[in-house]
Amino acid sequence: MAFSQVALATGDAEAKEIAERTYRNILRRKDNPKGKYNKAVPGTRPMISLALPMILANVSLELEWMLDADTLDRTVSASLDEIFSLLLDPERKLFYEQVAPDGTPLDCFDSRLILSGHGIEAMPRQYFEMGRHMLHGAELAVEEANARGGYRGKLPYKLVKRNDPVVQVDHTWMWAPFTTNVVDLCYNEKVWALFGTIGGENSHILIRIGLKVEIPIMNTADTDPTFPETRIPWLFRVISDDRMQCYALAKYAYEKMGYKRIAAFRYNGRYGRVGTKEFREASQRLGHPLLIELKFNNGETDFSKRLAWIKRLKPDAVFVWGNDAECARIVRQMREMGLDHPVLGSDRMLYPEFLKIAGEAAEGVVATCPWDPTQNNPLLSAFRERYRERFNGEEPESYASHAYDGMNMLVGAIEAAGLNRAKIRDALEKWKKIPYQGVTGPIPFNDILVDAGPIAIATVQDGKWNFMSEKEAGISLPRIVKKQ
Repeated sequence: MAFSQVALATGDAEAKEIAERTYRNILRRKDNPKGKYNKAVPGTRPMISLALPMILANVSLELEWMLDADTLDRTVSASLDEIFSLLLDPERKLFYEQVAPDGTPLDCFDSRLILSGHGIEAMPRQYFEMGRHMLHGAELAVEEANARGGYRGKLPYKLVKRNDPVVQVDHTWMWAPFTTNVVDLCYNEKVWALFGTIGGENSHILIRIGLKVEIPIMNTADTDPTFPETRIPWLFRVISDDRMQCYALAKYAYEKMGYKRIAAFRYNGRYGRVGTKEFREASQRLGHPLLIELKFNNGETDFSKRLAWIKRLKPDAVFVWGNDAECARIVRQMREMGLDHPVLGSDRMLYPEFLKIAGEAAEGVVATCPWDPTQNNPLLSAFRERYRERFNGEEPESYASHAYDGMNMLVGAIEAAGLNRAKIRDALEKWKKIPYQGVTGPIPFNDILVDAGPIAIATVQDGKWNFMSEKEAGISLPRIVKKQ
């Protein structure tokens, strides 16, 4: 990491070569780091450790600027899969220091349970990816603004970065680290606006600080439908929320496909609870209450008992709401148990890991999406080319694209309003009257300053996601009412 940072700061080619050579050597030897000098005693029970995948995931992030996208994604995904599939105790929400190669805890000191601090370092893989893509989209927008001359041709824009950690201990959220970072940005860094976050747990704290400080907040990743309903006037969100997405999914399921009996299986956390609430209420309004609502935890791998309950109910379809890895395992186990029911899910299924884990079982799965990435949009095509070039071939997915739009809207408001937080907020509000034309499509703000633009329905066909507009999916959603 040290040589990488030296190379990044100075452009030293030799330091970069040393950093990359060392990293590649770690990858080559990671399955047997000590080689012939391994001190393991023959005949003793083998163990795998949390240390290497945890450190490797973080080192990969530090070297991201010099790695190709395929190596980065493959290494980080493999590291976090090992952590969450083998080393996580799903009941205690803690990580084992060491376990057997199949993930079985060992009755020895080395296999002790560890403190939650390591769990923070080994963050959920999908949140890691979502945050990384969001940061890339924002960075590209800021870099392009500076290439145009910066703020009114006088000053460069600066993206001040802070992590948004939040820790859950015994079902209680510990918000102090996140709160400290936000206060530091507002009062010490004296930023002109805030940009983030992903999780609803943090967003609800962020907007209350923003109200106290009176600072514009641009959110492009949190699809929780509840936090903008506080009607805090400093908040703007550039992504369709889970309410709109669940409305679309419910109308597609009941009106287009004719389903009448749907069972729900969702993540036992805020994301799963809030999203499923929207689908449940939409189902009730359409005259088809859910048959049952079951829960799962992140990191779980065996869903057979709960799937057996669902099988006995004989539903027309199964609604699955959670992160990509768990949803993929659920779909795969459904097919293995003979449950051939249609599956409906969230946009988090659209990540490559879902198709990788689910395999052929994913065929026919339907998911909602906050935008249509296949739309005929020249702005999107040009953005994709620039993004790939900037980030070593990486494809701009949903969170990168929405972040790019949101940051450009923020930069445009600062240019128009000047360095005044209240005037920047007022400049952002103009898109209530005139939709912003972005790479994700038109972005009209509704009365609570949330993106009310078009969304899409995606289906897996021949191992790939295919997208339909609302019109192509045969659904119609209520939109904002234009005011004079």
